[in-house]
Amino acid sequence: MRLVAIGLAAGVFSAFFGVGGGIIAVPLLILLAAFPERVATATSLMAIAITATAGVVVFAFRGEVNVGYAALVGLPAAFGALAGATWQQRIRTSTLTYGFAVLLAAIGSWLLVS
Repeated sequence: MRLVAIGLAAGVFSAFFGVGGGIIAVPLLILLAAFPERVATATSLMAIAITATAGVVVFAFRGEVNVGYAALVGLPAAFGALAGATWQQRIRTSTLTYGFAVLLAAIGSWLLVS
């Protein structure tokens, strides 16, 4: 049930605020489901693939998907994801945890200021 609740929260926040579901899912998988950081990240990425597919189907039926622009953003993002996943395997888990915490704090601060 925890994983279902985490998935529901990530999906709602992702669709409602336009944030990546991983910003919600990864911390919740670590804190509530006791996933190790790398497993939480990998699980979140797979869940995001499923979520993105569902979302794009809805938008495609409405004619709101620009495939050309999606490719211009998506293909470099795919290469970045490959690089990021490879790089992440070489970094200590504690560094990942602190880095993610700093990222979330910076995003929260930026949103408060703007």
